[in-house]
Amino acid sequence: MSLLDRIRACQVYDPEAYCPFLVDGQSVGHVRAEAIVELADFGEVFVFDHGRILLRGHIQGFQARTEAMASVTEELRDRGLVFGWRDEAYPVGVSFHEPPLFDMERAAVPFFGVRGYGVHVNGWVDAPDGPKMWIGRRSLTKPTGPGLLDQMVAGGQPSGMALHENVIKECREEAGMAPDLAATAKPVGAISYLTTRDEGLRHDVLFNYDLQVPEDFTPVNEDGEVAEFMLWPMVKVLEELETRETFKFNSALVVIDFLVRHGFVDPETPGYTDIVAGLHG
Repeated sequence: MSLLDRIRACQVYDPEAYCPFLVDGQSVGHVRAEAIVELADFGEVFVFDHGRILLRGHIQGFQARTEAMASVTEELRDRGLVFGWRDEAYPVGVSFHEPPLFDMERAAVPFFGVRGYGVHVNGWVDAPDGPKMWIGRRSLTKPTGPGLLDQMVAGGQPSGMALHENVIKECREEAGMAPDLAATAKPVGAISYLTTRDEGLRHDVLFNYDLQVPEDFTPVNEDGEVAEFMLWPMVKVLEELETRETFKFNSALVVIDFLVRHGFVDPETPGYTDIVAGLHG
């Protein structure tokens, strides 16, 4: 097992197995080809054209599209095809900084293979005996990755909220952190990946932040989504990544990105160039 294995695990994608999903002539997602039989029941919403899935042209405007897609996703949920329903609206569009074409329930994002966004915060301590990282263990009740390791703070990017606002909100909910400390989180870039998972196609961008916390700070979860926190030296973080499959698949990439940027993984590391390139799939 290696860091590169973590990268490869987020590159499992066969384009031949998917059909493009288009809205107003713009590609916004990819749906598994075998799912067309399920979507065929929604002829009033979709048109199927030469292996493509198109939202019907008469469904125009943000609100109309949102309502039409809600009727579909709720039925897919009732059929057991969309699971882990959260009542969280995610924006769907051609890029993050373009106005969304519609909102979609978060749990349905992988089913339609639309791009999802999130914020991940690396909480770390500049300890006298060397840098350490706060690691969270996800609650066993989480719909994805229950019990797996994660960043100190991580969350999806909901519709209608600025990234920095989401960071502050998630820091409060997941780590009990005061807004003034959360506001010191530094944006350090993003990672992206395109990979097939049990829940569907994950085509995500994670905006990453480094947050140096005081030695006397201990995160305390407030929303029930984190079972425990551990403060680990970086050598243990690296060892965990290289020897055990305990990190959530995308959270592992965020940690690797931190390790690269801070020099714990350097150009002498086997597969270094593939690792760096693979963080931006």
